[in-house]
Parts: sequence; C-alpha cells; structure tokens
Amino acid sequence: MMEREVCLWDSRRLNCSLTSVTLDASPKPLIPLFDLSSGLLVLAGKGEKGLFCYEVQPAQPAVVEVHQSFLETRTQGAAQVPRLALDVTACEVMRVLQLSDSAVVPISYLVPRKATHEFHKDLFPDCPGNVPAASAQAWWAGDNTQVELVSLDPAHRASPGFLSPCLPRLDQDSQHPPSAHVEAGDQAKHPDHSVGSSLSSPGSSLASPSSVAPSLPATSGFSSSPSQRSLQNILGPSSAFRHIEGVVLPRTTHITNLRGLSLTTPGECDGFCANQHRIAIPLLATGGQVAILELSQPGRLPDTPMPTIQNGAPISDLCWDPFDEQRLAIAGEDTKIRLWRVEPTGLQKQLLEPEVVLRGHTEKIYSIKFHPLASDVLASSSYDKSVRIWDVRTGRQELGLQGHTDQIFSLAWSPNGRCLATVSKDGRVRVYEPRQAAHPLQDGPGPKGGRGARVTWVCGGQHLLVSGFDSRSERQLSLHQAEALAAGPLATIGLDVSPSTLIPFYDVDTSVAFFTGKGDTRVFVYEVVPEAPFFLECNSFLSCDPHKGFHFLPKTACDVREVEIARALRLRQSSIEPVAFRVPRVKKEFFQDDLFPATQVWWEPALPATAWLKGANKQHRITSLQPKDMTPVSQAPKETPKRKYLPSSVYLEEKSDEQKKEELLSAMVAKLGNRDDPLPQDSFEGVDEEEWD
Repeated sequence: MMEREVCLWDSRRLNCSLTSVTLDASPKPLIPLFDLSSGLLVLAGKGEKGLFCYEVQPAQPAVVEVHQSFLETRTQGAAQVPRLALDVTACEVMRVLQLSDSAVVPISYLVPRKATHEFHKDLFPDCPGNVPAASAQAWWAGDNTQVELVSLDPAHRASPGFLSPCLPRLDQDSQHPPSAHVEAGDQAKHPDHSVGSSLSSPGSSLASPSSVAPSLPATSGFSSSPSQRSLQNILGPSSAFRHIEGVVLPRTTHITNLRGLSLTTPGECDGFCANQHRIAIPLLATGGQVAILELSQPGRLPDTPMPTIQNGAPISDLCWDPFDEQRLAIAGEDTKIRLWRVEPTGLQKQLLEPEVVLRGHTEKIYSIKFHPLASDVLASSSYDKSVRIWDVRTGRQELGLQGHTDQIFSLAWSPNGRCLATVSKDGRVRVYEPRQAAHPLQDGPGPKGGRGARVTWVCGGQHLLVSGFDSRSERQLSLHQAEALAAGPLATIGLDVSPSTLIPFYDVDTSVAFFTGKGDTRVFVYEVVPEAPFFLECNSFLSCDPHKGFHFLPKTACDVREVEIARALRLRQSSIEPVAFRVPRVKKEFFQDDLFPATQVWWEPALPATAWLKGANKQHRITSLQPKDMTPVSQAPKETPKRKYLPSSVYLEEKSDEQKKEELLSAMVAKLGNRDDPLPQDSFEGVDEEEWD
C-alpha cells in the first residue's frame, strides 16, 4: 500500500528528515503550496477533492495539521495567490486558486478575529515586495541582495501602481509622463505617447517606488478597441437551460421500506425500469424475481413479502412496452426473453408463467429495446455478438444483424425507426438499417476504453451521442455525425473518473441530455446542439447519497405548471424518490410554450409490426402539453414599464416645509374650531333636595 507523507528536512543535514506526517493511501503525488511569511503549507492532489493545510515551524512539533477541507469538484491544478493580494482587513492569511474542470475557484484561509477593522501585525509581518533587488547581470556577477520587505498595513502602503522590471527606470526630474487622456487618433499621430493607466486592483495594490513607471506603448495591445464585443462573444454561447434545477419532490410521493434489492445487474442494464404507472425492480432473491410497484400508491411498503414475477433465471435487462403499459420484457442469463403481463390494478399474486418466450440467442443476452414507432417489435443483443429483431406477437425472430467482433455494450433505435445504432467493446460505433442489410451501413471509431459505453440518437436523428471511457478510464461524452461515422467524433468532452458507465437520457423536445451512473451522486446536464461548441453545460443535480439507479419518466409525467421539463425516479438503498427538473421562470401563471413545444403521442403506435417489417414508415402524431386554463407566454399581455422617477412637475410643485407646517396648523384649527357646545356634565340630571342627607 502506497501511503503519502510530508517530510521536513534540514538543508544542512540531509541524511535523515527532522519529522514526517503520514496523510493517506494514494498513488497520486501532492502539489505543495508554501507561504514563507505565515508558515502555512497547503497540499492538493490532482483528481481529488481534498485540501490539506499544515503549519510548518522550526520548533517541535515541526508540522502541525491546521485544517482539512473537501471541495465540491475535483482538482486539476492549484496555485497560490501572492501575499500582497490578500485581504488583510478580513484576516485572510492565505489564498489558493483551485483549477477544476470548468472553473477557477478561490479558497481563502481566514483567522477569526473580533476587531477586523484593525491591522493585525502578528498575522501579517513584512513580506518581500514586487521590486527586484538586482538585475540579471548583477546576479551573475555574484550580487545576493534580497528583495526589500514591505508592509501589508493599508495605512503604510503607497498608492497602487505598476512597474515592469524589464524596462529601465526613468528619472522623474528629467522626463515627464504624457497626459493620461489621449485619444486613439492622437496615439496614431504620436506613437511615442500612450495612455498612462494604472493596472491594479483594490485587493492587490502594490507599493510603488519613488520613480515614475514608464508608460506602455500604444502598440502593446492595451488600447481599447473601437467596437465593444458583447459578453456572449467573449464567454461563448450559453444554454437557455443553464439554470435548470433538480428538486426532490415531497416525502409523501416517495416509496419507502424497500428491501432485498438486486445490486448485481450487469452494467448494460439501467438497474430498474418504469413507465407512467408502475416500476419494475429486480430483487436479490433466487430465481430472478422482479417486484412491481405502483406509482399511484406511494408510502411505506409492508414488511410482509410482496407478490413478484418469477422469471426463472438471473436478470440481465428489462424494459416496459411503450405501447402496452401492462407488458414487461425481461431478458435472462439463460438466453431467453420472457414477456409478462401485469394486471391493470397491479401485481396481486405471484406470476409464474410468461405470456411469450423468445428463443434464438445462443449465449447470455446484453440488452433489449422496444421499437419507438412500431408495436410488437423488439431488438436484443447477446454475447453471441449478434443483434436480433423479434415480432413479439408471433414470438419469432424476423431480422438479424452481424458485423460485431466483440461485446455489444448498447443499442438504440433512431427516432424515425429506420436505423439501429450500436457501440461495442472493440471501440467501434455502428449504424444498421435492419430492413435493408444485415451488415452496418456506417462504421466509425468510438470510445477507446473497454469498461462500458452507451449510445443514443440526438439532434433529430442526425447525430449520435456516445458515453464511455477513454484510455485513462476517464468518463467522456462524444458526438458523432450519423451519416459520417468514419470521420470520427465531432466533439469530445471529459467529465470525471468513475468506474460506472454514464447512462444517457435525451429529451427530444428541448435537446437537453442527462447523464448519470449507478453509484453516482451527480447528474450531469448538457444541451446538445448540432454546431460548435456542441455541448452547452447546465446546472448539475447533486444528491446526498449514491443512487442505485436513475430512470426518467415520459414527458407527459411532467408538471408544466411548475415549468418542469423532465421527471425522474431515483432508486436509493431502501426507497424511491421522484426528482423534478425545473427551469426558473417569473411568469409561471402562463404556459411556457418556448420550453414545451408540441410533443409526440408516444403511447400510441404509429404502425403495426407487420407493416414496419414490410418497409412502411410512419411518424407519431403530435399533441400540445398546454392546459386548457393557461395562456401561452408568447401571447401574454405586455406590461408597461414602470417609471423609475416621478415627472419633473411633481418635484417643481413640491411644497416647502413652511408651507406644509401652515397647512397642518390650519387643518387642526379647522377641525377643532371655537366650539360653544355644552359640556357633557351640563346634560346630567340632578337629584331632589329632599334626597340629600
């Protein structure tokens, strides 16, 4: 076991270390960042999420642990910010910049102090400045002059400035700097003059020497361009769904008390499957048992055993028929595919006999997929390196595809139902047209790693999106043009290092793709576009614990009133919780027709299996998701913008304080007046004289 450690050596005696501290077990080296003034040592490892902070001192114990932090993203690199750039008013003693996959994250180390408005000399001793102590020629000649120390006290620091050590110093008395206000046209006429701007920031103001810093020439590239580029041109295109957020729905919608889940399903299987009404989950019990749970009955499951489907063989993959919500296809390791029928009210008793059994494969089956348009058409892949297409109504194999030389990781039907794409362990992506030929129509390079891969059609069926691994076992996404696979991927992006294969889900209405793997805690979200940069990153969904599976429901399960573009089921160790992916919008009372175009009627077949096998092609009809009581946001009445300031007439007619005081006094006098009304006690009746004692 390789353990990482920190050792402190005396440069005058290198035969042994003064002290050593053992950190953890990892083969990766650590990046050391040491601050000489404070004695803080920060250690960061590439591809890791942890940061170690130690204090190094000459006395024993020489290396003392200060803090250990865990970051949200993995570290690809780390750098230390100069001490002159620290925020001394906040007692910031060190700042580290973490380079992640998509951002640079500052990490500050602060010392808690009550009086933060005061400068703490004990925390911030004088440190080396930014003025060189000697030139290169002097150093070569043997000069060892040290850099002059400067104070970090804001009250003792000079005005900020910029001095390049590569330029000779100028005598302030002999040469005057040009004016700071020089037009671009004047710079062209007088090339010796330039804008004397100061390059500094409030948090990193540097002490300037008494000499004046020379100005930069006009041709140095610092002059402003006549045309101002927009922020989008600078940062690149961004997705309209970049602020998408994943929300776990209330606990009343969860299914809890799950027990005996099977965690040994192959990597080609999603782990479980669901349709709009029910869920099918493989169990750990012998005989390939599958539990059926109703989405309409959330809550705690009973402790007593539930009715299950007895498949008779270990399960390799399973999926629901999209056009028959009661039919479930289960592929077993015994080379058979069994189709089971569940009652509309759910599974009330043990199911022992399947409705149909498909036989033909000679080895274990990898995966199965129903046709997206034709009813009763099922495709399957097996260890025998073949893909077979079945008519489940008759139970016969109708078509067979050849050409694979190694294990088939995944297969996917095209949106128009004409083609079938596969990705295999031999590192090739293939596209077949099953009704035309048994050999691939297109063949091209795919992921190099042999740990697993998935493929799906995107961008209207013109491109293929493949998730897999590279040669270093890093998970990656690649986009291929379906009609030119031999040219290789159009774009490839790396995500992270993890052993599980990313399972893709693509929403055809929004072009948003979701990626996650079994055992992950994160769902990656990207908008896929057919032109560069091809992948537009959106907000990811993070969970507190790893999920055993993540399955997306059909589009009709989304709540459009909450601007929900996707809904998924997250399988945990003992529960199932729904997760809604929503886009923040202000006018939620209107139907967001820009996010919800007309969607396909996926639950109705476009044509039967016999017509498709004979060469017929047909598409789904489409329908609107707009509720009857909602108005499209494109037809919403335009609000008149509110004026930020009152008209000038209001300010001109505003009364002075004396006028307001006189009006107030007049109103009070008018209300009270000089009343001669009788007092209340005058209306009281007295008593007779005889009644007095």
